Amino acid sequence: MVFSTVACIVFLGGLVFLSQRTAVVKVAPEENVSMIDGVQWIEIAAKGGYLPRTTVAQAEVPTILRVQTAGTYDCSSSLVIPGIEYAANLPASGNTEIEIPPQPAGSTLQATCGMGMYNFSIQFE
Repeated sequence: MVFSTVACIVFLGGLVFLSQRTAVVKVAPEENVSMIDGVQWIEIAAKGGYLPRTTVAQAEVPTILRVQTAGTYDCSSSLVIPGIEYAANLPASGNTEIEIPPQPAGSTLQATCGMGMYNFSIQFE
């Protein structure tokens, strides 16, 4: 009986660990901002929150925010960016591109999920 209980706990713990490990889309902080033909691209992953949570970007340039989802069925699929009056439900999987007008140096654009549980910010310098 004790062996069965321990085996079940180990098995279930392994399943939870593997599902958490493989389900997250990872974006390295230093690799989520790029400049292509004068347009700044910022990549954010949305699943169980947002990654990276803080991004430093160049001010005063046109910017596209690309939000990546991969089997995202949690609150982070509902994205709200008050500073640009954006609110939408993201697709469960895919990329959503959001135009951000040039932002002044020293400003920070805040974004949250629909319930305010998860957030990320873009600091413009």
